[in-house]
Amino acid sequence: MQLDTYLFFNGDCADALALYQAALGAQVHTLIRFRDTPDAATIAPEWQDKVMHASFSVGASSIMVSDGQFGQPRKDHAGFTLSIAADDAESGERMFTALSQGGEVLTPWQSTFFTAGFGMTKDRFGVPWLINVVNAAELEGEGAQPA
Repeated sequence: MQLDTYLFFNGDCADALALYQAALGAQVHTLIRFRDTPDAATIAPEWQDKVMHASFSVGASSIMVSDGQFGQPRKDHAGFTLSIAADDAESGERMFTALSQGGEVLTPWQSTFFTAGFGMTKDRFGVPWLINVVNAAELEGEGAQPA
C-alpha cells in the first residue's frame, strides 16, 4: 500500500510548481494540461492551459497536484502541514525564506532547544510548511539532544 498527498490549487498550479522547483529543487515527473485530455473540447477556454494532473518529487517524497475543476469554489488548504526534514540550518533557512515569499510566516526561522533550525510558514498559495533541521551534527553546541 502507498499513501500519497494530492493538492489542488484552484488555477494556480503551474505557479506553485515553479515555486517548488525554485525553493525546494522539486523535480516534475508528470504534467498534463486540460488541453491534452480526450475531453479538451468540453473544457472552458480559460482552463485549457491549466494543470489537470502533475506529480513532482522532493528528495524521496512525491506529491501530486492539480488546478482542480473549472467552476469549483476556491478552498483553503487546511487540516495538514507538509514537513521538510532539512539536512542543515543553511539549506533549511533558504527553503523557509523562499517558501515564505508572498506568504505568511507562522513561526519565524530560529534555532530551538531541539534543533539548529525550525520554522513554519504558509506559501503564497496557502499551503502550510514546517521545516526542521534533522542533522544531529548541527545539534552539538545547541543544547539539544538528538532524537
